[in-house]
Amino acid sequence: MLERYYVRPETVDRIRASWIGEGIERYVTWLDEEGYSARCVLRRVPLLVKFGELAAARGATTWAELPEQVQPFAELWTQEHGRNCRSERDRRRVADEATNPVQQMLRLLLPGYRDRRRRARALPFAAGVPGFFPYLREERGLREPSVKLYETHLRRLEAYLAGLGLEELASLSPPLLSAFVSESSRSLGHSSMTGLCSDLRVFLRYLHRQRLVARDLSKVVKSPLDYRLAGLPRAISWEEVRRMLEVVEQRSAVGRRDYAILLLLVTYGLRAREVAALTLDDLDWQRERLRVPERKAGHSTAYPLSSAVGEAILAYLEEGRPETADRHLFFRVLAPLEPLTYHAISGRASHYLRKAGLSVPRPGSHTLRHTCITRLVEAELSFKTIGDYVGHRSPDSTAIYAKVALEALREVALGNGEDLP
Repeated sequence: MLERYYVRPETVDRIRASWIGEGIERYVTWLDEEGYSARCVLRRVPLLVKFGELAAARGATTWAELPEQVQPFAELWTQEHGRNCRSERDRRRVADEATNPVQQMLRLLLPGYRDRRRRARALPFAAGVPGFFPYLREERGLREPSVKLYETHLRRLEAYLAGLGLEELASLSPPLLSAFVSESSRSLGHSSMTGLCSDLRVFLRYLHRQRLVARDLSKVVKSPLDYRLAGLPRAISWEEVRRMLEVVEQRSAVGRRDYAILLLLVTYGLRAREVAALTLDDLDWQRERLRVPERKAGHSTAYPLSSAVGEAILAYLEEGRPETADRHLFFRVLAPLEPLTYHAISGRASHYLRKAGLSVPRPGSHTLRHTCITRLVEAELSFKTIGDYVGHRSPDSTAIYAKVALEALREVALGNGEDLP
């Protein structure tokens, strides 16, 4: 593989002569398979050779000893190439330029290797309550995104207690919990506070169940007042949808991919997570069907594949999607060639909403989901039909869209409403 990038045989020989030469060549093969540019490969290989030289000079003789040499190499590289850095942030950027390729190679060579940034952080209260997170997954059946929220909220509580010099959970009390909730409300919004209080109550009930605290303190944690159906859907008009789609540059691979994503979001009201999970197997071209598996409500949905959506996906598959054995539908354009995450899907929607100059609170994939549902309400479909179409678990999730049935509401306002069904 090295011969593909280096013309001079002596250069290839010098790389292979390195005591980690075999590892470098395996890494170059991986870079090529992942679609990295030749420029990127040629920039990284000399750096890895230098890393091998430093590691050998410091006494490393096996690949297993290489992780210990990453930090010294970062320090040496920063010393040599970061002389003109004006801030700590600039020095970290220089260090990352050196360590990122090294970390990437080590993950390839050493199964189970995790770099210093990816090293798993200890779970909050792991020493005192080791069974809580398994309880969330196994007994409550929560998915990872929900478990991550618990981790975030409990880490906040752990930091708050540490700031007070408290380490024992037995020291928890109603005044202490009240002070924590009050302190958190200064930096969290209404919905975030609702989630924090809810997760905190589950944690406190578990502590009492495990007899780690003397009494059930969950009842003293009160969520902020939340009036049912108080909010409004974050929808845009159909004319604004057209404006958003018009700003997508469909002549590029990114544009063809993003155009198909936006149409899926606004046509079917899909969630970003559902779009990210789509695979080639979910497209039934013969019967013109689109299957959306593992929805939030725990079921799958089959949609008729509209001509506009089908043509957009086909354009992306023909000129845009990278050649890969992975069956996911949507991929990154830049290396490494990985499937798009749901964060990236929502980010693309947000990008085009802003690019079109549309003013929307918290723009993202849910803006287009709300737009789809609003359009179905305007078409006078029943809420049961709409809920089934977009995968709502509860009719209450659809009920809020009654607020956008403007014509019916106008009739109520102008008359006594007795003639309305």
